[in-house]
Amino acid sequence: MTQRTFFMPSFRKLLPAALLALSLSGVPQVATAQSISDSQRGEIETIVRNYLIAHPEVLEEAMTELQKRQTAAEAAKHEASITKNADTIFNSPRGVVLGNKDGDVTFVEFFDYNCGYCKRAMADMMELMKSDPKLKVVLKEFPVLSQGSVEAAQVAVAVRMQAPQKYLDFHQKLLGGRGQADKAHALAVAKDLGLDMAKIEKDMASPEAKATIEENFKLAEDMGMNGTPSYVIGKQVVVGAVGVEGLREKISTARCGKATC
Repeated sequence: MTQRTFFMPSFRKLLPAALLALSLSGVPQVATAQSISDSQRGEIETIVRNYLIAHPEVLEEAMTELQKRQTAAEAAKHEASITKNADTIFNSPRGVVLGNKDGDVTFVEFFDYNCGYCKRAMADMMELMKSDPKLKVVLKEFPVLSQGSVEAAQVAVAVRMQAPQKYLDFHQKLLGGRGQADKAHALAVAKDLGLDMAKIEKDMASPEAKATIEENFKLAEDMGMNGTPSYVIGKQVVVGAVGVEGLREKISTARCGKATC
């Protein structure tokens, strides 16, 4: 359903060009678009209509080809954006690094603490780190859902600034917990971890916290991300909770250029 909604408007734009191409056999080559009369146009439309009725599979073929071209164009755009921003995406000191810091593939996740799909996807990330000792994981706060999400992200940045070694515990407790993630909830988790709460309050309002979230939003916007979870794996952008096997396939492709090394 989503694909149909997305691609049909583009197909309607493509159809006039297709109709004109199909009509060339019925119009003298010396004729131009400006010289086609109303009667000739009617004949062309009849020819095209009859052809499509006789061969409706052409519509499906055109839609499939259009989808392939749009997907390829989107992938090329993602690759260009990743190349341009590679150092910030993979090596920014504002990202939280987990797993193998010298890994051969970097797995970057953009997440929101109030994203239900992110909650489910956290298990995928943990499984990947456990099963792939060569994987470097980078977490980037991307609070798109609510003001509570922004507040939770600010606390997360403050945790990273004070005690990066406790970030994963904080991340798992807050993302895996029940209820709305907001300032109060995030601060409660930080307190349970024994952090200096006065410093947390100060750091979450710091220029560094603001710059971290702004940096992540800028990257996401440049890569066309508008939801969570979203990932960067190699030169690919992956949007949505695609499951651990889907992510593992992307990692394998980034590692050796194919789904299975």
